Amino acid sequence: MLKNIDVVNRIGENNPTIQDLVFDSRLVKPGVLFFATKGVTTDGHKFIANAVKSCAVAVVCEELPSEIDSAIDYIQTTDASKAMGFMASAFYDYPSSQLTLVGVTGTNGKTTIATLLYNLVRNLGYKAGLFSTVTNYINDQHIDATHTTPDAVALNKIMAQMVEAGCDYCFMEVSSHSVVQHRIAGLNFKGGIFTNLTHDHLDYHKTFDAYLKAKKSFFDDLNPQSFAITNVDDKNGLVMVQNSKAKTYTYSIRELANFKARIIESAFEGMHLEINGKELWTPFVGHFNVQNLLAVYGAGILCGFNSDEVLVAISQLVSVSGRFETIRSNEGITAVVDYAHTPDALKNVIETINDIRQPGQQLITVVGAGGDRDKTKRPIMAAEAVKGSNKVILTSDNPRSEDPEEIIKEMMAGVPFSNKMSVVAITNRRDAIRAACMMANVGDIILVAGKGHETYQEVKGVKHHFDDKEIIREIFNF
Repeated sequence: MLKNIDVVNRIGENNPTIQDLVFDSRLVKPGVLFFATKGVTTDGHKFIANAVKSCAVAVVCEELPSEIDSAIDYIQTTDASKAMGFMASAFYDYPSSQLTLVGVTGTNGKTTIATLLYNLVRNLGYKAGLFSTVTNYINDQHIDATHTTPDAVALNKIMAQMVEAGCDYCFMEVSSHSVVQHRIAGLNFKGGIFTNLTHDHLDYHKTFDAYLKAKKSFFDDLNPQSFAITNVDDKNGLVMVQNSKAKTYTYSIRELANFKARIIESAFEGMHLEINGKELWTPFVGHFNVQNLLAVYGAGILCGFNSDEVLVAISQLVSVSGRFETIRSNEGITAVVDYAHTPDALKNVIETINDIRQPGQQLITVVGAGGDRDKTKRPIMAAEAVKGSNKVILTSDNPRSEDPEEIIKEMMAGVPFSNKMSVVAITNRRDAIRAACMMANVGDIILVAGKGHETYQEVKGVKHHFDDKEIIREIFNF
């Protein structure tokens, strides 16, 4: 387990057999190796004594404790989080090397691309696993997702279960947090996909440059036997792969690229596309979804599938839950539910609707912003909403520990004076959705943005059941 670890010092020659790996001292049992990692809010070094009391047999740490127990092996390393990734990989017999593992990173589109790739290979008759924001899967077995990318121990444990279940492929969303926190350290990726880079997570990364570098380091670490597919419609697309040792491919709807598409026809029901000279119909809508499908197409081919069978499989794919999901009322009002929770994602969804809607059809947008997250994007979100909508209702999203009315005030600051009359604030999200439905006339479109697939609303640390789609269907009398 130590062969890929930067060992600064080792105390103890007990060389114990390790039964399990943990980084939470409360989970320590006899036979366990404890990682003292430095987290965002807590430092695991404070709990080494607790882990020893609970009969841990080994400790991996960056700073040795003042009291050494001769019955314990202490491994001092430069980065305990990174060590945890490599050691977890070894402990579970390197499961990522036994799978065709493809990671998807970027601000928007990760969930859609990873999920569609999982569905594509499953439709082609192969066993596969998925790690996503919405859910994790081992073939048909559903596993709840708590993070976009789980911790290193959970990742390797679940991948080992995928190998045991006979999976050939695994598709994973790779968040910027997981790269910086070394959750993916020690994994052997067959390929990486870059979607786009826009304003998000600056509450954690502090600067856009640090956010970019976090994403880029994923591609920097890919090995020469892997592939990297990047979106050259995004200005950072080529920056992402400029130092990568992986073989690089491009996709685009505007530029010359290895994987190229154009929209022949578009409607709320779907699009008629041409991909690399071949035509297909898909139920997906919007330029951003064309880019997502191109990434899926390219990865499918680079994973070894025939281009024609990939195109047929793509034409059979359906939208991911809460991603441009449409609900039509009996009166002819269309509601679109989308996870768009960044300015760029909101802009993309609104532009897509505006490309399709006919003269005389209004767009009414319901949108909020999450609490305890990047505050700088709040006024920008509101500005994007009013720019492309006839009417906007600012409402609560997941306020978490913040006052939802204060969040709405911060959003309202982004609304130009000339647009103030078209914007209303309704703090209660259910009431906001209901108001939008009441405002809409036959043929109008209602966009409910921000929560998408989520079935809860988090207020003051408590998750209450809340589902945008459920509420819309209720109002539409479905």
